[in-house]
Amino acid sequence: MKAKTLFQKVWDDHVVVQEPERPAVLYIDLHLIHEVTSPQAFTGLRERGLEVRRPDKTVATMDHSTPTLPKSLWVIDDQAKAQLAMLERNCKEFGIELYPLGDSRNGIVHVIGPERGFTQPGKTIVCGDSHTSTHGAFGALAFGIGTSEVEHVLATQCLLQRKPKTLEVRIEGQLMPGVTAKDIILALCAKIGTGGATGHVIEYTGSAIESLDMDGRMTVCNMSIEAGARAGMIAPDETTFAYLEGRDFAPKGPEWDAAVERWKALRTDEDASYDQTVVIDANKLEPMITYGTNPGMGMLIGQSTPTTDSFTDSSQKAAFEKAMGYMGLEPGKPLLGQKVDVVFIGSCTNSRISDLRMAAGVFSGRKVADGVRTLVVPGSHDVKKQAEAEGLDQIFIEAGAEWRQPGCSMCIAMNGDNLEPGQYAVSTSNRNFEGRQGKGGRTFLASPLTAAAAAITGEVTDPRSLLLS
Repeated sequence: MKAKTLFQKVWDDHVVVQEPERPAVLYIDLHLIHEVTSPQAFTGLRERGLEVRRPDKTVATMDHSTPTLPKSLWVIDDQAKAQLAMLERNCKEFGIELYPLGDSRNGIVHVIGPERGFTQPGKTIVCGDSHTSTHGAFGALAFGIGTSEVEHVLATQCLLQRKPKTLEVRIEGQLMPGVTAKDIILALCAKIGTGGATGHVIEYTGSAIESLDMDGRMTVCNMSIEAGARAGMIAPDETTFAYLEGRDFAPKGPEWDAAVERWKALRTDEDASYDQTVVIDANKLEPMITYGTNPGMGMLIGQSTPTTDSFTDSSQKAAFEKAMGYMGLEPGKPLLGQKVDVVFIGSCTNSRISDLRMAAGVFSGRKVADGVRTLVVPGSHDVKKQAEAEGLDQIFIEAGAEWRQPGCSMCIAMNGDNLEPGQYAVSTSNRNFEGRQGKGGRTFLASPLTAAAAAITGEVTDPRSLLLS
């Protein structure tokens, strides 16, 4: 039998039909939906007189358009209000499980999928959201799809897909104190660029990946799309199984034992080969931060920004000059000491309990700098409850940060959680495009440690200087 990679095993298990020179018909095990990309898909079903083929394999949550202000949960954005109402109507009409605003099981789609146990090794998972690659941390093949594809999956539980190539990203060594999973993926984006993995599924391997907890693995896989990948995957292991055991929708009893035996086979065979391999030495990684307007414009936090002469390609030079102009930064200068107006800790990249614990470790016994608006937004109600049980919320509040309700929040600048023109933010989210967090807003992407350090000092700061003090 031919040796296979993890990706090839999951792909082959889900191909319904594969004709020569044609896209494969791929079966989808789990379809996650939210309020932003689903309305048109349901309209299409109605117009064609179609039902949802497998509502039992479809799960919905409200996250993108939900307000995060405590208590009131007042939707101030009219478009958001309409999207939320439409999702509720669609799920009721088509018999789909929905975790609505205020539900104790509600949260960001890529947070609640794993924590409820919907996400499992070997599954194919899709969602009308770029960062569906998050679920690949469990050994699932998970990727974002467009609105027309959402409709296709709702109607057929299948999807037309061309088989991607494979890229191994091997990260060996040990992360030093102050360096996190977020720094791993930002380092990869800086190394290969935002198009470096185009047409590929990344499999992350190596001792540094194996030593990450599931929250860290999800952070790494979450931003695979920012390097151009179709998906990111990590082989399941004992860490994966320990996370999933006992979750609401994980197998139980004898079914659990049988599932674990199947999942153990979901590893790349020893003699299998990848189309490409990239190697990163974890021992040499330091806290990362972006300086420009895409996640590939990143650097070690102690470095200076590039200069125009650093680029040989004319299009790269033009993109760099445009980015620096938008960011209001001078080429060749350090970011350390750059004043910050806002800090955002949250998003489907970094809103899990370990992320909040990291941030709280920096905030503890300290105060947020004057004039720095600091939002801490848990990824789900489960995360919120756990954080409050551990007293993390009090640490944030006593430091002067805002402790919010779950949701996507400032990642997509909805319901008042946004930057004002010209403001600088250190953000734990996944994208720093022009206007992503508010029109004219300027975003530096970083880890929860680096974001928390910026909140305390009011400027871009190496978190190690606070962790060691």
